Amino acid sequence: MPEMGLVDVHHSAVKLEATNRGYERGLIELAERGADIIVMDADLAGSSGTSEFRKRFPDRFMDIGLCEQDMLGTAAGIALAGKCVYVTTHGMLAAGKAWDIIRSTICYGALNVNICGADAGLSAGGAGGSRQSLEDVAVMRTLPGMTVVVPADSLEAKKATIAASRIPGPVYLRFAAARVPIITTDITPFTVGKAEVYRRGDDVSILACGVVVYEAMKASRMLEDNGIGARVINCHTIKPLDRAIISRASVETGALVTVEEGASIGGLGGACAEALAQTGRATPLKIVAIDDRFGESGEHEELLNTFGLTARGISAAVREVISRKKDEQPQS
Repeated sequence: MPEMGLVDVHHSAVKLEATNRGYERGLIELAERGADIIVMDADLAGSSGTSEFRKRFPDRFMDIGLCEQDMLGTAAGIALAGKCVYVTTHGMLAAGKAWDIIRSTICYGALNVNICGADAGLSAGGAGGSRQSLEDVAVMRTLPGMTVVVPADSLEAKKATIAASRIPGPVYLRFAAARVPIITTDITPFTVGKAEVYRRGDDVSILACGVVVYEAMKASRMLEDNGIGARVINCHTIKPLDRAIISRASVETGALVTVEEGASIGGLGGACAEALAQTGRATPLKIVAIDDRFGESGEHEELLNTFGLTARGISAAVREVISRKKDEQPQS
């Protein structure tokens, strides 16, 4: 059994589950504990992960319909009355259609509204580029006072959902509809704002978030077989970013690769680049993400392969950044 904090990728494919499911279990546990929460949905309970909550706690559930702006505005009013509110819709609709309400009402008022972007990233699959939210993390990260969390699997999604109830002010939780491997356990450490090392390595650090943490773990195993020690860090919290662990990884491994199922501009990669720049340290960095384009229709695994978000693509990025590290080392 791996020591606390480290994750064994050999056990990662035992069960597949959408992170949306962990969200629902987190909501149910909060309600069972007696937490004063209200859950709202935009006519998406079946796909977003709130249908079971609606059945069990109908007095705490509100279906606003396909009116995202109204839902966020109503959530703000309920939060002002002292409730902790969870609102659920597709990530693209939350970050796009309702952004003005989130900015000017919820964030400006520092209200306890947890915005849950379901079916985010490429997990919308067949819905295509118009419904795949690749920009949501970048958009939400810019908002003052907004916490942004991207869980790696359904167990971490449950932990993040519960943790959000204790965070003052707004939180954006990003979930996926695609069934992905559960790589963590109930005892795997999770603290909002604190990244965790899942695999050790001294040659390069892979900083990943969301469902591609699993691919980063596979890449690390592949690279290990070729004599490359790739540290894997689960950066589930994009904001507030764990700058200390990034700085330490920069010093100890001398090369960084970020991996995310979203836009290459402004997401985890952008946040890490900003943090690294402020240290004044010239550490080679490679961002593995989706470059300045929309998504497309397809199965989730198919799309991950198309956009290079697999263990093979990550391994290639690692080799590139290690070669840059060697090129930039001073000659003796």
